[in-house]
Amino acid sequence: MVLFRGHLLCFGVGYTAKRLCQGLLAEGWTVTGTARSADKVAKLEAMGLTALPYSGEAALPKSAFAGVTHVLISTPPLETGEDPVLRHHAQDLVDLNPEWVGYYSTTGVYGDTGGQWIDEGKPVHPTQERSKRRAKVEEDWLALWREADLPVHILRLAGIYGPGRSAFDQLRAGTAKRVVKPGQQFSRIHVDDIGLVTRASMADPDPGAIYNVCDDEPAEPAEVTAVAAELLGMEPPPEVPFEEAVETMSPMARTFWADNRKVNNERLWDDLRLRLLYPTYRQGLEAILREERGEVASGPPAYKLGGDCTVE
Repeated sequence: MVLFRGHLLCFGVGYTAKRLCQGLLAEGWTVTGTARSADKVAKLEAMGLTALPYSGEAALPKSAFAGVTHVLISTPPLETGEDPVLRHHAQDLVDLNPEWVGYYSTTGVYGDTGGQWIDEGKPVHPTQERSKRRAKVEEDWLALWREADLPVHILRLAGIYGPGRSAFDQLRAGTAKRVVKPGQQFSRIHVDDIGLVTRASMADPDPGAIYNVCDDEPAEPAEVTAVAAELLGMEPPPEVPFEEAVETMSPMARTFWADNRKVNNERLWDDLRLRLLYPTYRQGLEAILREERGEVASGPPAYKLGGDCTVE
């Protein structure tokens, strides 16, 4: 097992980055994180982070970078398509010369492939405005790698699920729907596998690398809901044809159904020698239920890093 520790500066400690930071703190890392509100800053401090308020409208103090070895950007672009971290801190990061810089992007940058498989070697063709902004910011970060040798890594995240954010919550709330659109599949990733991929990349930097962070099996949403209902011992909600469901969908929800693609994750194994904790949504849902029922400790697991990356 490769043990490595450092000091992570994380811009935007939301749902996904919070699980990562919890794991790093347990491994003996120093973590500095940002949040927009005073309430969230206080919650991060209670976790053991050094927490700083950051809205993206003004720069962090220079002292925020003291001792930092790794940097993660987990904040969205501005509506202008600009990344606030790049706007305020590009030169700070170049001067810092960290071991690793990661940017959480989205597989949405691939746009619609008509249900075909897509990998990191293919060009991006985003169709949604938010994905177009992500694609632009990706290129801005990679330009800083090419021009200033900043060790940038792009992690394109698929649909994120995990404890407190899964089909279980919708079923329990009575809001779950089994929308059926034949041939429409989505790629997903358990939040702790995002942490695993991130830590594996941090342990074995490859500046300029792009990784699709998704599991092995794209699936139709109705199928996932049915399996989650079975695990809960509930009757699944009735199937609803997409043509009927779309009439009551929010504009945002409709955009998720506009693109149809299957995302290839083979680079995780080929480059990082990484085995996912939850290679399909089935294992991921089972793990969430075990955590919710207190059968395992809450929070992210510990990992072995080096060779084949697996859970301890």
